Amino acid sequence: MIVGAGPAGATAALVLARAGARVRLVDRSSFPRDKLCGDTINPGTLAELDRLGVSADVRRRGLRVDGMTVTGGGGVVINACYPRGLCGRALLRRDLDAMLVRHAVDAGVQFEPSVAVRSAIVDSAGRRTAVVGLEAGESRGPIRIDARITIAADGRRSTIGFGLGVARHPPRPRRWAIGAYYEGVAASASGPAFGEMHIRSERYVGVAPVPGGLTNVCLVRPSSGGDDGLRDPAALLASTVAREAALADRFANARMVAPPAVLGPLAIDTAVPELDGLLFAGDAAGFIDPMTGDGLRFAIRGGVLAAEAALQALAHGWHGVHRGLASARRREFAGKQRFNRVLRSLVASPLAVAAASAGARLAPPILRAVVARAGDCDLA
Repeated sequence: MIVGAGPAGATAALVLARAGARVRLVDRSSFPRDKLCGDTINPGTLAELDRLGVSADVRRRGLRVDGMTVTGGGGVVINACYPRGLCGRALLRRDLDAMLVRHAVDAGVQFEPSVAVRSAIVDSAGRRTAVVGLEAGESRGPIRIDARITIAADGRRSTIGFGLGVARHPPRPRRWAIGAYYEGVAASASGPAFGEMHIRSERYVGVAPVPGGLTNVCLVRPSSGGDDGLRDPAALLASTVAREAALADRFANARMVAPPAVLGPLAIDTAVPELDGLLFAGDAAGFIDPMTGDGLRFAIRGGVLAAEAALQALAHGWHGVHRGLASARRREFAGKQRFNRVLRSLVASPLAVAAASAGARLAPPILRAVVARAGDCDLA
C-alpha cells in the first residue's frame, strides 16, 4: 500500500511494480489536481526522470529552463545558465503528477483516487510491533485495507505521521508560501527560458513561465501568527509584486487567474519510527521549504529509495531496513539540505542579504556556481 500519489508515492509505486510487487496506490484527491509548487523541474530532477524512463512527456510538454535570474538588494541582477548545456523544464504540477501516476498504472499499479486514509493499523500482539494495513474512510463507515508494507507518502500533512504522533510543526522556522498563476505578464529581459528568484530580507519570490501562457508566482515569507497579510493572500501577493522593481512593470497589465493557494507552516519534523511494515517517503518523511527548487528531486529520489527499502524487506525481512533507508537518505540529501539551510539563513538576515548582494556584484562566478548547485547539475 502506498498512501499519496504525488511524485514520491507514484515513483515508489512505479519502481515496486516494475520489480514485480503487487501495489495499491491511493490518494485523498481525484486526479488531475492542483498543487502549490514552483512548477520547475531542475536539471538534476530531469536526469532522475530520464533514469526512470519517464521523462519524454515532461521534455515534450514542459517549457525549457536554461538557468536562473537571481536578484538581490541594491539592484543586483545575475543571469546564470546551467553548466554544460544542461536544462530543466517548467510544467504544472497537476500535469507532472498525473503523468507519473499514468506511468505507474501502465506498470501494473492499482490506483484508487478519492480514498481518505484515516490511520495506520498497528499490531502489537506479536514479538514486534508492526503496521499491518490502513483504515480508510467511506460513507458507510471505515474499511480495513491489509498490506504487508505501507509506504506513507501522503505529504507534509501526513495523516499517518501525525496520527502516529511522529510528525510535528517545529517552532522554527515558521514560513508560509503563497502562490498564484498570472496571465499577461511581460517577459523578463533574460527571456522566457530562465526561472527567477528575487531574494530579499526575510522573503523570496520565485517566478516561472509555465505552459499555457501563464506565469507562476510564489512568495515565501515568515508569519508572526497575527494579521500579517495571510488573511488576504491575493492582496499580499499583489502588493509584493508591485513593490519589486524587477517585477512591477512586467506585471502592470497582468491578471491573477484564480485565487492564490496558501500553504504553511512549511516545516515538518518527522521522527521516522522503526516499525515493521511502515516506511515514509517524500514530504511525509520531513520537509523544510526547498528554496532552490529541488523539492521534486527530494520527492522522486526519495520515492526510489523507499521502494528499494520495501523490496529489501519483502525479500529478506525488516532487520536493518529502516537504518539502511535513513543512511541512504542522508547520503542523497544531507549535503543539499545543508546548502539550503545556509541560503535560508542568509535570507533571514538583512545584513547577510546586503553582503551577498555586494559579493554577487563583485564576483558573479560565485553566484553562477550557487545556481549550478541549486539546480543539482552535479547529478545530471
